Amino acid sequence: MRILVSGAGMAGLSAGINLGNAGHDVSIVERAQHLRVNGSPIDIRGESLAVAEQMGILDDIRARQVDMSARTCFIDGDGDRVADLPIAEINDSTGDTEIPREDLAHVLCNALGPSAALTFGESIAELRDDGCGVDVVFTSGARSRYDLVVGADGLHSATRRLVFGPERQYLRHLGFYIALAALPHHHPTGSPNPIYNFPGHMAGVVTYRDVALAVLSFRSPWIDYDYRDLEAQKRILDDEFGRHGRWRVRELLDAARRDPELYFDSVSQIDMPSWHRGRVVLVGDAAHCASPLSGRGTSLAITGTWLLTQALVDNADDLDAAFAQYERDQRPHVAYAQATVGPGGDLLIPATQEAIDARNQGLAHAG
Repeated sequence: MRILVSGAGMAGLSAGINLGNAGHDVSIVERAQHLRVNGSPIDIRGESLAVAEQMGILDDIRARQVDMSARTCFIDGDGDRVADLPIAEINDSTGDTEIPREDLAHVLCNALGPSAALTFGESIAELRDDGCGVDVVFTSGARSRYDLVVGADGLHSATRRLVFGPERQYLRHLGFYIALAALPHHHPTGSPNPIYNFPGHMAGVVTYRDVALAVLSFRSPWIDYDYRDLEAQKRILDDEFGRHGRWRVRELLDAARRDPELYFDSVSQIDMPSWHRGRVVLVGDAAHCASPLSGRGTSLAITGTWLLTQALVDNADDLDAAFAQYERDQRPHVAYAQATVGPGGDLLIPATQEAIDARNQGLAHAG
């Protein structure tokens, strides 16, 4: 089949590898002018490790493993260490591997075969599914026709919006927001990564190799803002952190204000009754975002694109049957991942000072 994949994140690149290796003619379009790699390292967990091995990328992933999370600890307002992050509880499967986002993107990109072509600076503007194929109009004005369109364009998927309707129909806000900003003048030393809490808020510094990031997160009901408006994001952070003066909070807030590539978003999940409509199918966060609190978004992307490809192989002449198999096989993984987020929020961002103290005391005694 001639297949268009929208988005060159982890799900889109994985789809390109798997669908291309299965003999399909795959075109991947990415709205940005480059691979989108800003963010902290990500985990490859559970069943996705076996899938990565089948894809031929597991050795490359393991060779780039980092220990950012394992070096994370909780501190008080004076910067004194009070407890360690219980990494053994967080890593809930054997062989869990943490890899920088940029490293995994390049591993996946390098694994694209000759049947998959990647184009930057392009995205879908319109599409029309007539039952026999999908006619696509791109933002550049170019037009083409495909047998199948795969939406792999993340939490704020434009493909999902065009085909399934507004994002708010499917988004479940978990009550948190998170920001990541570069700390260009901080020199990583391999020392512990400190996390400081005050009620309902978290501020931290995480490092890996020669990279340092400021992390700011807080509890909040849904905030109505344009997720593409960088200045609006910075104002929200100012409102939440600008009046707090302990530890290095103001320094980290200043880093967020200065970073033109600031990452800021809600911590939310996507919950859809179906991931396909006609000849359009969703994968990764576009279909079933589990949120950063699960630590399994990338694992779901890798596993899901593998299962979609296998379903298309098993049902080569019946798209409806292929999509039904894909959803049947992938939904248990999604249900598990989405159900794991509750304890993560309470661990990382306790709501009250009493909860912060109880967490620290419990972890200190456990250690």
